[in-house]
Amino acid sequence: MKISARNQISGHVASIQPGAVNGSVKVDIGNGIVITANITEEAIADLALSEGDQVTVLIKASDVLIGK
Repeated sequence: MKISARNQISGHVASIQPGAVNGSVKVDIGNGIVITANITEEAIADLALSEGDQVTVLIKASDVLIGK
């Protein structure tokens, strides 16, 4: 499958925190860096995600926000 997103980062699922509608998936990409994605529980089930799985984080956004 080809994807238009150019920001593709490989890692492994460090943890999954379920929620009522969305779950929080933490992906360890190495060097102590963890990316957190909030995705639907349906997507977690469809992908059959579990801790330790090798995954690719795809980032495609028109805006990136930073707060302090």
